[in-house]
Amino acid sequence: MIAIISGTNRPGSNSRKIAALVENQYRSLNIPVQVLDLALLPAEVFLPSAYAAKPASFDPYSRAVLASDGLHVVTPEYNGGMPGVLKYFIDLLKFPESFEAKPVCFTGISAGAWGALRPVEQLQEVFGYRNAHIFPSRVFIPQIHQTLDSSGNLTNPELNKRIQDQAHGFVRFIKKIKA
Repeated sequence: MIAIISGTNRPGSNSRKIAALVENQYRSLNIPVQVLDLALLPAEVFLPSAYAAKPASFDPYSRAVLASDGLHVVTPEYNGGMPGVLKYFIDLLKFPESFEAKPVCFTGISAGAWGALRPVEQLQEVFGYRNAHIFPSRVFIPQIHQTLDSSGNLTNPELNKRIQDQAHGFVRFIKKIKA
């Protein structure tokens, strides 16, 4: 199973729309997936006490990460970096087992010209620190407001192809690591 992390808690986010496109790619390959939408995180996760004792409502997220064969992170760019909620989510997950030797893939989106290059690079550092296996084929989707139509589909066939190729490559990457 591949866990897709929609890396913001903004309701109706473009990240969630791209996560749905990524999900469809894996499903077309008959790969089980689970989307972890950070917009659905329970409120008690944000209490200061959650650092010391994770609320039971966080367990499904933690279990999904631990049970996954790989993680596909879809991150927007907020002020030149990853969303704070995404870093907080990572910080709440069990250490070290959540990412130890776990294959991880990244897709970045932004309103600007670089498609979340900075947040993806920041995430690569965090996941590298946690000993994850970083899949080198990243997809960057710039100018998301012009690239995503009202139905949540990409209007650029090249970007669709990149997402498709990334999903195919990530599945092969996971199989090689598991072998």
